[in-house]
Amino acid sequence: MPVLRKLLCSSHSFVVTFPEVKPLTSYTCKLTDAQATALKDLLQDRSYKFREVPYARFAGEKDKLNVVFYESGKLVLQGKGTQEFIEFVLEPEILKEAKLGYEEVLNPELLAPRLGVDESGKGDFFGPLCVAGVYVNELVVKAWKDVGIRDSKNISSDKKIKELAELIKDTPGCVHSVVPIGNEAYNRLYQKMRSVNTLLAWGHARVIENLMGQRHRMNPAPVRAISDQFASSKDTVAKALMSMGREIELVQKHRAEEDLAVAAASILARHEFVTRMDALGKQFGMELPRGASAAVDAAAKEFIAKHGVENLPKVAKMHFRTALRAQGLPEPPKTEWRKRGEKSASSDSASG
Repeated sequence: MPVLRKLLCSSHSFVVTFPEVKPLTSYTCKLTDAQATALKDLLQDRSYKFREVPYARFAGEKDKLNVVFYESGKLVLQGKGTQEFIEFVLEPEILKEAKLGYEEVLNPELLAPRLGVDESGKGDFFGPLCVAGVYVNELVVKAWKDVGIRDSKNISSDKKIKELAELIKDTPGCVHSVVPIGNEAYNRLYQKMRSVNTLLAWGHARVIENLMGQRHRMNPAPVRAISDQFASSKDTVAKALMSMGREIELVQKHRAEEDLAVAAASILARHEFVTRMDALGKQFGMELPRGASAAVDAAAKEFIAKHGVENLPKVAKMHFRTALRAQGLPEPPKTEWRKRGEKSASSDSASG
């Protein structure tokens, strides 16, 4: 029977029908030499009947399962026992991790049409704040199975970020939107909103609205939008949603970048940030370091010496304490803040 799930949003409730997922009867993956050796030993210990198969290093069968490991390093499982073998043997004892090809059987929502939203530049004194959103469906998810799309914070190479960003944009069926908030606009918005989270919520809501305006390109329509929970209250983003954004479920959760759609959005946001940082560096003829550090403090002072303090808002987020230090101005006392379950810390923002 199909699985019926009721989704709720601020003003609507609706039912989404997920198709029944049949158990796996075949599966293929790559094994290292060490994993292959461990698997062969395990099959011997569990009394699998071994046989000769062309181009195979070993092959065994038992009950409703055939296991063949080829010289190429490819493992092939076939038979009605495939799903059970993956769940209770291959993943926990050999692979030591869950693979997408099996996760989607356990959780069909991994293939559900959805939006992912993420940002880059929030913690960087220099450069803009960039928010990006990505729509994925089953075809897109499967197209990205082995291409390395993951949270951009785990990708250190700008070249790799660029390659993945181009791949994401070129994937058939994928719809995307990027909202860059340049420094002058960022500083104006911050003066008005007086909160990074409120500003960020506006950016997320704007991206979701932009994507929903392209629903005619999405097949099927998205059932939810997923983003990181960056504010203590989920209402921060929910209240910022615009008219079309209120038509789908908003899911905010910690470590949202584990979702493929959010990871893809993080890559697009990071690529936009890096591109604009490079352009700013060329425009003002100096390197603008990322993050917030002693090197950033030094660069801020150098920038003022070269271009004057009046131009600093064109390249920097002026509520950071770095802006005060660079001008030789006194810093206000740091306000302690605490996340649930975490030790207290303090922000580099002069307002925080």
